[in-house]
Amino acid sequence: MGYSIIDQSSLVNYLFYPRKEYSEPPQGAYDLMVPVEQGVEVHCRFHMGAEQDPWLIYFHGNGEVVSDLDFLAPYYLAEGINLVAADYRGYGKSSGSPSIGAILSDAPKILDEIKEELSRRNLDRDKLWVMGRSLGSICALELAEKRPDDLQGLIVESGFISVVKLISHLGLPSPGDLTPLEKESHRKVSNITLPALVIHGERDRLVPLEQGEEIYQTLASEKKKFFTIPLADHNNIFFVERENYLKEIRKLVRGE
Repeated sequence: MGYSIIDQSSLVNYLFYPRKEYSEPPQGAYDLMVPVEQGVEVHCRFHMGAEQDPWLIYFHGNGEVVSDLDFLAPYYLAEGINLVAADYRGYGKSSGSPSIGAILSDAPKILDEIKEELSRRNLDRDKLWVMGRSLGSICALELAEKRPDDLQGLIVESGFISVVKLISHLGLPSPGDLTPLEKESHRKVSNITLPALVIHGERDRLVPLEQGEEIYQTLASEKKKFFTIPLADHNNIFFVERENYLKEIRKLVRGE
């Protein structure tokens, strides 16, 4: 069962909040447009510190765009982690329209193009990690399950195990029987064996803590950690315990 039952319904208007805002990359960063379909490109932005440092592919949350993450990049670079921020169709400089099926099918194409770009610049393409925040968690989980040989590990922040869970929590009308999609999402996560870090705010009401716990419990990873931030909600999680937040990511990505 595919996501067409959701994508062809009015739910798409509630699940996506695309913004067409764009700003030029800051000093030291540059943009790459990834073709994902005839006439459709998705915007990615590379922030590089040291050439030898690992790369983190970051799929952002809903309502955010790649340009918003310019303020985050220096924090990751300071931890010795290079950052690639990825948009979705219809967001920022990207063309097209978002849907669940589209962003999931685009994720592997984005990964492939990032690897090619690193090769073109004679950079190490074998030290790649993937991170998904909120909406981006489904892209990160998709890549962790489908492309484990291309990745070193997985980070999920404020994420949900399935779109069906999110629809139910938000009280949105179901377009039909979504049970097969729910089961498929659990199956995917249960196949993931990459080292993993799950971060969640205990006061998150948009994506409750229980959904982060469910991801953590379902992962088959031998090396995994569930890091909670007691005073954080969905949108302030990075700021409440920024040092500890970054410390946990650094420990995983840099093997400390």
